[in-house]
Amino acid sequence: MNSEQIIASLKELVATSEAPGKVLTDAADLDSYGKDWTRIYAPNPLAIVLPKTTEQVQALVKFANEHNVALVPSGGRTGLSAGAVAAKGEVVVAFDNMNQILDFNASDRLVRCQAGVVTEQLQNFAEENNLYYPVDFASAGSSQLGGNLSTNAGGIKVIRYGMSRDWVAGLKVVTGKGDILDLNKNLEKNNTGYDLRHLFIGAEGTLGFITEATMKLSRQPDNLTVLVLGLNDLGNTMDVLKTFQSGLDLTAYEFFSHQAMAHVLAHGQVPAPFETEAPYYALLEFEATSDQVMDDAMSLFEQCMENGWVLDGVISQSETQAHNLWQLRERISESIAPRTPYKNDISVVVSKVPGFLQEIDKVVTTHYPDFEIIWFGHIGDGNLHLNILKPENMAKEDFFEKCQQVNKWVFEIVEKYQGSVSAEHGVGMTKKPYLKYTRSEAEIAYLKGIKQVFDPNGIINPGKIFD
Repeated sequence: MNSEQIIASLKELVATSEAPGKVLTDAADLDSYGKDWTRIYAPNPLAIVLPKTTEQVQALVKFANEHNVALVPSGGRTGLSAGAVAAKGEVVVAFDNMNQILDFNASDRLVRCQAGVVTEQLQNFAEENNLYYPVDFASAGSSQLGGNLSTNAGGIKVIRYGMSRDWVAGLKVVTGKGDILDLNKNLEKNNTGYDLRHLFIGAEGTLGFITEATMKLSRQPDNLTVLVLGLNDLGNTMDVLKTFQSGLDLTAYEFFSHQAMAHVLAHGQVPAPFETEAPYYALLEFEATSDQVMDDAMSLFEQCMENGWVLDGVISQSETQAHNLWQLRERISESIAPRTPYKNDISVVVSKVPGFLQEIDKVVTTHYPDFEIIWFGHIGDGNLHLNILKPENMAKEDFFEKCQQVNKWVFEIVEKYQGSVSAEHGVGMTKKPYLKYTRSEAEIAYLKGIKQVFDPNGIINPGKIFD
């Protein structure tokens, strides 16, 4: 089939009378839907399909198998590993129009959603029902549930609530063969062999398409309170974490460097938390459920000050102030965006973070002293974001070429510390050459074997994770 025939067939497949889907071919749509936040690969999809039902997705997959058409899943397109990029004439299957909350059971605290439901949409729905969906990150206003699950997104609350995986009661998927599977049926206990939902969570859409997910909800947190601390030394991040965890159940423990703070303050809209400057900062969040909890928090803070770990600090006195303090962390990516940052999303065991970060920082600054490095991340779960900013007088192409060399050094250190080359955003295409630094040859062989079972013709998101 030629391109025109494929597009005509796609339109016919999703043109069901009750819930017709769409097929887009305009240049602007091809560009918008064919890429994610990486901006490294030029998008080049054949067409964009926006289905409305699981059955339409199934029809697309069966057609793709019959005519050897590659399909690329697309959610909110906020990923940083090019996992949703269509650069080789693929057909993008975007879930923007499958964005309905289908069912809710208050007794079970379960909500059934289509894959295109936006994270913030689910959070707001939970709040309207006096419940809580705790998986949260800066892209919550645009990221979609299907994409979150396909990369097992984590975010800022992992230290207390875990990853996306931990909130999935059931999944409906269309496999690469075109079979519809209803996985786990929302059961809390179901020990009947392999739990296939967990293969699809984190698979980056390489095994098939998640079309629905039943998500668990929790009670709403009580009086979330934020504490921002200026730290004397990088190693003090672990001292402070250990101290506060001895007396409080933290819901978040974030970290950012003085350079990161400087960019946020220069960007405007957010004031400095206190006058004292520090080389590193920590942001802690906890539930201040009583006066005693607040007293305990202040006692722990004073202990950290007495030990010389903390130079200064501020604690929120209202929900508004807590929100404003969070902006110091959440506006970092926005403030450095004009500098064309090269991003790396890496992780190690929490206790290894200081040595790991210092070793990477030393390597990069030694070889490229003109590169500005911005560190921040979810240090409470071992997840660090390394951002290298492009010098103003360097061409983008030259900068990214030099960063490829930086990648090799960084991932050799990741391997040394037995960490992960991708903590949150998956492998996609950008991390594909470096998968060996985290996964053994035997593991990769098993991954490929699983791919072959679910997608024998290799038509679902080809070229992602591995070739």
